[in-house]
Amino acid sequence: MAIPARNPRTRTPSTAEAGAWAEVLVRHQLLHAAVLAPNGQWLTQDHPESPVRVLDGPAAMVELAAEIQHRIRTTRNRTR
Repeated sequence: MAIPARNPRTRTPSTAEAGAWAEVLVRHQLLHAAVLAPNGQWLTQDHPESPVRVLDGPAAMVELAAEIQHRIRTTRNRTR
């Protein structure tokens, strides 16, 4: 599910930015694992038993973080 950007990015996310998002997602247990592969792809796993997803670069990792944030916010709004 693609989320339309309110403020389109003016630059491509860096590997460092994607890494910071990956670390936050894992630390807050929103992802089980997120690992940067040597070829620049990200390997992510939602739960220990779930299949590994391959994300194609930093932009895909930042997009995943945005999708997770959106899901959390819409879930919170429904429960209020």
